[in-house]
Amino acid sequence: MTGLPEERQLRILVVDDQEENLDLLEAFLSIHDYHVIRARDGQEALTQVAQKPPDLILLDTHMPPPDGFQVCKQLKQNEETRLIPIIIVTASGELESRVRGIEAGADDFLAKPLHRVELDARVRSLLRLKQFTDELENSETVLISLALAVEAKDPLTHGHCERLASYAVQLGQRLGLPSEHLTALRRAGYLHDLGKIAIPESILLKPAALTSAEREIMSVHPTVGERICQPLRSMQLVLPIIRHHHERWDGTGYPDGLAGREIPLTARILQVVDVFDALVTDRPYRGGLSTAEAAQVLQDEASRGWYDPKVLDEFIALLTGDGGSLRAGSATVVR
Repeated sequence: MTGLPEERQLRILVVDDQEENLDLLEAFLSIHDYHVIRARDGQEALTQVAQKPPDLILLDTHMPPPDGFQVCKQLKQNEETRLIPIIIVTASGELESRVRGIEAGADDFLAKPLHRVELDARVRSLLRLKQFTDELENSETVLISLALAVEAKDPLTHGHCERLASYAVQLGQRLGLPSEHLTALRRAGYLHDLGKIAIPESILLKPAALTSAEREIMSVHPTVGERICQPLRSMQLVLPIIRHHHERWDGTGYPDGLAGREIPLTARILQVVDVFDALVTDRPYRGGLSTAEAAQVLQDEASRGWYDPKVLDEFIALLTGDGGSLRAGSATVVR
């Protein structure tokens, strides 16, 4: 037995252009009641993954283009498939193949001729890892669902989280941030206001300006959001964004009164795009501003010391099409 949950049959894709090798792998794997899918070349493998991603892939290297290395690299570069474990199958002693497999992102290797005991052990190990990864992704999905539920309380903020995720990633790309920080910005776009789940609706949905006491209550939402997300290790780069997206360049923000470069760059990015989206969105007490009007407000507030001038300049360049244009999802922002 595999020791894995039995709610569904685990799916393993085996890829090889030799029929006898496919037969052998299927015979070994079927003993453990895995559902084995076969592909005879790299293109068929990519098609199978696109139709229904498997739980694990056993991938031969020597095939007509795209060969196993190309297939592995393509799957590992795709955010939707990069977490599928891939075992590269190589001829015994092929050091060059192992190096190429590592460069392509392979998770493990098996040498021909295959030994069933070794195959079983490596497959079980990677399937356990995949299970843990799936559980982690499910936890993130729950948090994002909670954040969207908070957003849904106010019909005027519909789409706010999705727009922020898109805006923040585009600005992060323009500033040259590495991929892991872009991923954090995307997550933070959805989760930055998760802490508002603890704010009374009488304050959250108040159609007029908040009193000083109400503002004090509202100001706890960054720390509440950080605390909710803190148990997930995958959120470590997201936590500073959630906590500090209301800090100000001059130190007058909250919750910690950080100033200048003490504020994480990713938090400075989210702050600017968050304010922009609030300005161009209709509110009960005013209509949404045009892009040009919102840009002017941001520049006026930056002159008072609220935002990182460089971050704002790059964002304005995105808005005005100077070397880029801001997209809300698939649409370009024009008002």
